[in-house]
Amino acid sequence: MAHTALVIGATGIVGQNLANRLVAEGWSVHGLARHVEHLPGTIIPVAADALDPASLRTALAGTVPTHVFFTTWTRRATERENCIANSAMVRNVLDALPEPGALVHGSLVTGLKHYLGPFEAYAQGAPPQTPFRESMPRLDVENFYYSQEDVLFEAARRLGFAWTVHRPHTVIGYAIGNLMNMGTTLAVYATLCRETGLPFVFPGSPAQWGGLTDVTDARQLASQILWAATSPAGRNMAFNVVNGDVFRWKWLWSELAAWFGIRAADYPGHATSLEQLLAGQGAAWADIARRHDLRESAFDRLASAWHTDADLGRPIECVTDMSLSRRLGFTDYRYTPDSFFDLFERLRAGRYIP
Repeated sequence: MAHTALVIGATGIVGQNLANRLVAEGWSVHGLARHVEHLPGTIIPVAADALDPASLRTALAGTVPTHVFFTTWTRRATERENCIANSAMVRNVLDALPEPGALVHGSLVTGLKHYLGPFEAYAQGAPPQTPFRESMPRLDVENFYYSQEDVLFEAARRLGFAWTVHRPHTVIGYAIGNLMNMGTTLAVYATLCRETGLPFVFPGSPAQWGGLTDVTDARQLASQILWAATSPAGRNMAFNVVNGDVFRWKWLWSELAAWFGIRAADYPGHATSLEQLLAGQGAAWADIARRHDLRESAFDRLASAWHTDADLGRPIECVTDMSLSRRLGFTDYRYTPDSFFDLFERLRAGRYIP
C-alpha cells in the first residue's frame, strides 16, 4: 500500500526529522507550515495556518493523506488559551481533509508535560513518581496535551482510523527558529562563552545537576512514530520515547564544554536563569556572526532560553520508562552525547555557529 503523509509542523525539530525519514522510506510527504520556503524539494509544501480553517481547506484541496502527523503547537498566555488553540489546530486539520475516509492513522506528538503539568503549574504540588509510565493517570489540571488527545480520539472513533500519541522528553535535533530548542540554545551559549569569556555555568536546578535524566533525539522520535504508524502493535496506544540511556548533567556538561574547547564552570549549587544570563548578549552575538560570517545574526532566532530554563530548572529527576514500546517491538537506541554532537556538527557545517 502506498503511503501519503501530511506532516503538520514540517519546519520544526520533530516535523523536519520525521518528514525526512518518511521520504527516505519511500513515502509521499506533504509538509504543512505557515512558512514553507525552506522545505527541501523532496517534501511537497502546504502553506497554511492550522488556526485558519479557510486557509486549510484551500491548501489541502486535492491532498489525500493516508497518515496525518501532528508535530507542532502554539504558545498562548494561559493554559486555558493553550487548550483552545492547540486542540483547534488538530480539529481544523482533520475537518479540512477533502477525503477523511482515506485516513488510516493519525499520530500526535506531545511530551512529558503530560506527567509534569503545563508551564503555569510546571512540576508543582506533589512530584510524580519516576520513572514516568504511560499508565499514569492524567493530572487534575488543564493541559493542552489532554485537549489535543481528546480531539484525536474523537475523530478516530468517528472516522475509523487508528491513532498513536508520542511523549518525548526534551527533543534534541536540528531546526532553526524553533520555540523549544535546547540543543541549539546550548550551542549558542557555549559559543558566547568561548568568544567572550563568559563562564559556562550549568543554569539548572540541583535536582537536575545531580539527578538522573534523559532526552529524546529527534531521529529516535521519528523512528518510533514511523514504527507505530505502520505496525499493528502500535495501534491506539500512547508511547513514551527517549534515547534509551540515562545521564547526569554534572557529567554531560563537561562533555559539552569540551566539544567547544572551553572549561565547564563550577556548579554554583542553585539554578541560574539562562534567559537572564543571555538577555544582554544580542549585540555580542551579532558581532560573533559578523566576524565568523555566520548565517544568523539575530540571537533570538537561534536560542530559546526560556524553554531551556523550564527544562533544566525542574525540581525533580526526570526518568522516562520505555518498556511499553520495547515490549511491542520498537528497540531503537541513541547515545545521548551523539545527539548533541551531531547537532553541533550540523550547526557548524551550516554556519550557524563558528
